[in-house]
Formats: sequence, structure tokens, C-alpha cells
Amino acid sequence: MDSTNTRSTGTRGSGGGAAVEVLGIDIGGTGIKGALVDPANGRLVTERFRIDTPRHAQPDPVAEVVGRIVRHFEWSGPIGVTFPGVVSDGVTRSAANVSKKWIDLDARALFTEAAGKPVTVLNDADAAGIAEMSHGAGQGRDGTVVLLTLGTGIGSALFTDGVLVPNTEFGHIEIRGKDGETRASAKVRVDQNLSWAKWAGKLSEYLARLEFLISPGLIIVGGGVSRKADRFVPLIKGVRAPIVPAALINNAGIVGAAMAAAISPGPDGRSPRPVPAQTPPKASSGKGVRSRRGEGPVLAGARARLGLPPGPPENA
Repeated sequence: MDSTNTRSTGTRGSGGGAAVEVLGIDIGGTGIKGALVDPANGRLVTERFRIDTPRHAQPDPVAEVVGRIVRHFEWSGPIGVTFPGVVSDGVTRSAANVSKKWIDLDARALFTEAAGKPVTVLNDADAAGIAEMSHGAGQGRDGTVVLLTLGTGIGSALFTDGVLVPNTEFGHIEIRGKDGETRASAKVRVDQNLSWAKWAGKLSEYLARLEFLISPGLIIVGGGVSRKADRFVPLIKGVRAPIVPAALINNAGIVGAAMAAAISPGPDGRSPRPVPAQTPPKASSGKGVRSRRGEGPVLAGARARLGLPPGPPENA
């Protein structure tokens, strides 16, 4: 079988078994990027393909870019797409940093038409959280974990004992009369030409407020700025919870979108509700780290649905 046909169906490889690929597409405030992903290990199996987000990020131009990315990969396998706002059963319910035309729009239908096949749609930060809890900085953690994507705004993904609580939108927590993301997003640092120390002070205020409300045991900071976590994380003050950078950095949204699509049941592109990232722990060895690091239902479900062999034993 030639490589084009193999890739278009979502499998490739020879001999010892096929590697499963899923197309993940991450819609951001400045760019829309996609890549083929192996959901079993969270790794990109192609280079990312990126196109600038259309000005004003209105639905039809954004959907056209999604279609271009699908065609770039000559793809007909599973597709997952993230959206920077609340997503409920494929319908986008909020639009903080994109066109208001997205509100109450059937995004799943729009993207399905653009892609030429059903897609799975979920919140962008939720997708990043799924990836980090399964393959990154949150792997093996129980208790309350929150991932924050610091970019044009602040996205959030909340997990309790490894299970996602979707669409939290903690970027809109009020800080002195304004949305927290308007005070502490990565875009604010750039737009206001803030030093790392000055921005860390704003971020500290936001994180302290968030910690007061949800008492996380771990805070994961993601988005492109997490590449430079050493510049600002050590400067954050007044927060008790450990703060760590995302391991997948700015690829987490792509990986999480692919993982959600991998376990989407049936041909209609619907994703499970809620999307879990890890199984609740059977036993804990203290400090919120599981003593048994199973792969969790997201990855196990993806393996079963896509015909992958079982993962390694929990205590391997």
C-alpha cells in the first residue's frame, strides 16, 4: 500500500502492526495548526502545519482554514478540532476572543462540512488538559489539577482525580472588576511591553485568586509562553500549589484534539461527556501522586476503538 493511501485512512506501518494516526487541529487566537498524532503516546508523527487565524476569526473563514489543513494532509481518518470557548455537544456557546457569530453555532456541522467528514469538537484548554494528564505534566496525578493555557486569553482545564470537568473558563474570573485574562494573559505581557517580573506579579494575583476558589494540588501552565517558564514561574508569589510548565508545550491542544477524536463513538463525531483523562486512583502514595500509574480511560479507550494492543501493566 502506498504512503498516501495509508495515511489517508489513519493507519500506517508494516510488519509488526499498524500505527494509528489521528488528525488534531488547534484553533488559536493567532494561528490554526494541525498535525497527525499517535494518540497512544501523544507524539506528533508529522510536522505541524500552521495557517494564520483569519482576521476577526469569523466562522466561515476559520472553517475554510480547517478544510485547508485537512486537505494538506490528504486526510480521511478521524479528526479532532479545538475551539477557544465553551463547546456543548458540538455547539459553541461563548466567544471571548473570536467573532460573536460563534455563539450558539453548530460548529461540529460547520467543520464537518469543511472537512468533508465528521469531526469531534471540544474546548481548546480541555484538549490541552487531556493531553497533559495522559502524556505530560499531569500524568499520574490525582486530586485537583488545573491546566491554564496562557495566550491571547487564559484557557483552563480542571481535573478531579483524573476526570475532566469541562468548559470551566477560569480566564474570566473577576480580578478587581475585570476578567482575569485581561490582566494576566500572555498577550497582555506583549501588548503592554511588561517585564517578566511585572507580568509575574499580575499572574500571581490571578493565580492566588484561582487558588482561593478551587484549591488545586497542582497548577500546569501551558501555551507557547510555557517554553520560557523559567523566566516567570520562579517569580510567582503568594501561591501554595506547585506550578509546573506543560510538557507538551504548544502541541498539547493538537494532541488532545486527536485523543478526543480517537475515542469518539460512532460516525457522527460526538465526543464522550465528560472526557476523562485518567482513572481515579486505587491507592495513593502521598503528595497527590498515584502509586499505580495506569494509562486511564482516554488512552485505553483509544486503544480499544482503534485496534491497538493493550498498554503496559500499571506497575511496569
